[in-house]
Amino acid sequence: MAAFAGAQAADQAQSYDYTVVRQFAFMTVVWGVVGMLVGVFIAAQLAWPALNFDIPWLTYSRLRPLHTNAVIFAFGGSALFATSYYVVQRTTHTRLYGGPLAAFTFWGWQLVIVLAAITLPLGITSGKEYAELEWPIDLLIAVVWVCYAVVFFGTLAKRRIEHIYVANWFFGAFILTVAILHIVNSMALPASLTKSYSAYAGAQDAMIQWWYGHNAVGFFLTAGFLGMMYYFVPKQAGRPVYSYRLSIVHFWALIFTYMWAGPHHLHYTALPDWTQSLGMVFSLILLAPSWGGMINGIMTLSGAWYKLRNDAVLKFLVVSLSFYGMSTFEGPMMSIKTVNALSHYTDWTVGHVHSGALGWVGFISIGSIYYLLPRLFGREQMARPQWVELHFWVATIGIVLYIAAMWIAGVMQGLMWRATNPDGTLTYAFIESIKATYPYYVVRFLGGVLYLGGMLLMLVNCVMTVTQGRAVQAPIPALPAHA
Repeated sequence: MAAFAGAQAADQAQSYDYTVVRQFAFMTVVWGVVGMLVGVFIAAQLAWPALNFDIPWLTYSRLRPLHTNAVIFAFGGSALFATSYYVVQRTTHTRLYGGPLAAFTFWGWQLVIVLAAITLPLGITSGKEYAELEWPIDLLIAVVWVCYAVVFFGTLAKRRIEHIYVANWFFGAFILTVAILHIVNSMALPASLTKSYSAYAGAQDAMIQWWYGHNAVGFFLTAGFLGMMYYFVPKQAGRPVYSYRLSIVHFWALIFTYMWAGPHHLHYTALPDWTQSLGMVFSLILLAPSWGGMINGIMTLSGAWYKLRNDAVLKFLVVSLSFYGMSTFEGPMMSIKTVNALSHYTDWTVGHVHSGALGWVGFISIGSIYYLLPRLFGREQMARPQWVELHFWVATIGIVLYIAAMWIAGVMQGLMWRATNPDGTLTYAFIESIKATYPYYVVRFLGGVLYLGGMLLMLVNCVMTVTQGRAVQAPIPALPAHA
């Protein structure tokens, strides 16, 4: 018996650790459905306010932070854990470092998500955008994240291939930067178990919050997902990265520039004017490295464009890059002060955010999970490959309806709010802009329903793939070779 156990342990040591990858990959889909469901519900509340049923924990103000946390940290976070753990093993030809530490990151992250789902509807919040969770949960996040860094960088340190593939540069930068952002922005003075006060005050608090908030977009929702792009697009296309040199230039330019863009969220506020202008300038510069990455990803399909006809997974991956390019053009444009004077506080911003979230983050995650799951469960493809194609078209139509409705509503709101009569009085009362926006809220809701429908289709497909497949143990190659 002891000999059998020893042989089993030795066999495991010679294979990749796919268990934690499988867990995170499946929970990506589960949390995706949950996050999108909450989003659709609060979109419905904006069109039909009576849907809060006068129940405090079902009000928009409490469910909206639940939606953003579920989509960013539960759905997006689980996708990042799953893909980074898979990619770092495959590109270094070594098993994950730290033994049970990887399992701890899975269960610790799921506990964070569950605690968020309990506390936010109860109104237990710090009130900071994307950082609403109170101090005990913040501490748990920090512990889990440090363990994540230990596993990831420990695996890189014991790699059997000298070269560090570019995807790992992006994953590594995202892990390090998010740790710094979270710890600095979450500095607080606890008043009780469920209440704390920020260590910063006034304009300084706003500056640090949007240094964190925009870089949560820049690193959690961009750098990490670019790591996915640089691995899964070439793998699915069966082509090398278009320009490896461009990928390195793209990396360093993006990492440096993103850090300075946060103040563009605070135009026309108490923040010093020079700081606002600095944020605007760096936001405009950011267009170059962002489009460098987008072009590098799309040009990787040179000589393989024909594969898009029949490969739905590749459709998700490539169209995600189109949304990435569109969002990273729109963001710098909206950071220009004169444009921002029209767009700020309107639904144009909501359309911009969801163009990036649903189109870029959502599609690259969905495509990556569709690539991963069959390989993790010993299948050539998903149980229902035709559903992947259906999912793509349903979700794409949903995004287009959503963002088009919000763009139109946002520009209309901005124009109505700044319209004045010859005597200087406002042409429209605020409630008139709300009334004019109503039809677009209904269209936004319909777009969200379609996107959610695609996620439900994916969940059923994934369950069927998992139940019909069998968890595989992939052996680590005896000699270094390309992953």
